Amino acid sequence: MPTPLVTHIYTADPSAHVFNGKLYIYPSHDRENEHGFNDQGDQYDMVDYHVLSLEADGAVTDHGIALRSTQVPWVNKQMWAPDCASKNGQYYLYFPARAHNGLFRIGVAVSTRPEGPFTPQQQPIEGSFSIDPAVFVDDDGAAYCYFGGLWGGQLQCYNADGSCYTPNAPEPSGRAIGPRVARLRDDMLEFNERVRELTITLRGEALCAEDHERRFFEAAWMHKRAGRYYFSYSTGDTHLIAYAVGESPYGPFEYAGTILEPVLRWTTHHSIVEFKEKTYLFYHDCELSKGVDHLRSVEMREIHYDEDGKIVKQTP
Repeated sequence: MPTPLVTHIYTADPSAHVFNGKLYIYPSHDRENEHGFNDQGDQYDMVDYHVLSLEADGAVTDHGIALRSTQVPWVNKQMWAPDCASKNGQYYLYFPARAHNGLFRIGVAVSTRPEGPFTPQQQPIEGSFSIDPAVFVDDDGAAYCYFGGLWGGQLQCYNADGSCYTPNAPEPSGRAIGPRVARLRDDMLEFNERVRELTITLRGEALCAEDHERRFFEAAWMHKRAGRYYFSYSTGDTHLIAYAVGESPYGPFEYAGTILEPVLRWTTHHSIVEFKEKTYLFYHDCELSKGVDHLRSVEMREIHYDEDGKIVKQTP
């Protein structure tokens, strides 16, 4: 059975990348609090980020706090799942948080080192909203920010490009809400286009909102293999990591199956990375905290593809 990468702190929502030949993990940092469980996610009351790195022999280093909420003027609370990208010799940490008006926005902080510390921009990315940014840099150097999360992540409150917000909007019936994407400027600090909604299909038809075992809920991730784009995500209340495959970073993406069956407790959030000719899945569960929902721990395991390029399903 996989064991947590670290046990001295609680970590969740791991984004893993290979920088300079070393594997780095960018998790959120869970902490104990008195908030009860609710659909707004108040129990996930995180205030900083640590960066982990993994050596070839399995040794894990915690590089300490890379960014605190108190460093970011626009942040009020809840620094949730981050990601990191590298371009132009710099490292860019993307993070969601609630602004002082109660709405989630996405910020970016910059460092010359993958482990940080990171210096934040003074304002969030213009036009950003919701949660769970995942930044994918394609072979041609173009960078795309995927994001979105239902319920507490507020995605259901927005129209496709985020220009209209409806407070307390419920998750609709009919066509499933899709994740969002926008290409980033060359400086990686802002979007260079209007946000667009992605479509996930099943046999060519857009998924339905009632299809809870397949529809997007949160935790977007993108990786590329053999020229194809693998978009993976959490299904939310059915607790699966699912994926869909497309021929473009904008999709559409055809649903392809489940990567990981439910872990212990509510959330599931992951990343996929190739390292030393193997493919690894990073994820979290609540085994270490004995099932406390908001105290999670990052784990990893090797995963495989079949001869058709489909990901072989894993069971925790």
